Amino acid sequence: IDFDLILENIKDLNSLVGEGVSEIERTARGARLRRPEPLPLTLYQNGLVVGSGAFRPYQHPASQQCLQDIMDGYFPSELQPRYPDGV
Repeated sequence: IDFDLILENIKDLNSLVGEGVSEIERTARGARLRRPEPLPLTLYQNGLVVGSGAFRPYQHPASQQCLQDIMDGYFPSELQPRYPDGV
């Protein structure tokens, strides 16, 4: 696993979705600025955790697909239904 490539691609993907940029949220009294909630990806020596999900070893097919998507420069395909614009 090329962790340097993963970290570099995560930075690029974060910039694509506007990391640190606030969105306008409509309220009953008008509107306010809101920062989107980040989705943490925690990498361990022997596996990973996406968001508040369960620990997955690197040998798990979902872990391999997630990392391959990131190494290819894409958002993980497992997140597309929940975050169609990226996260």
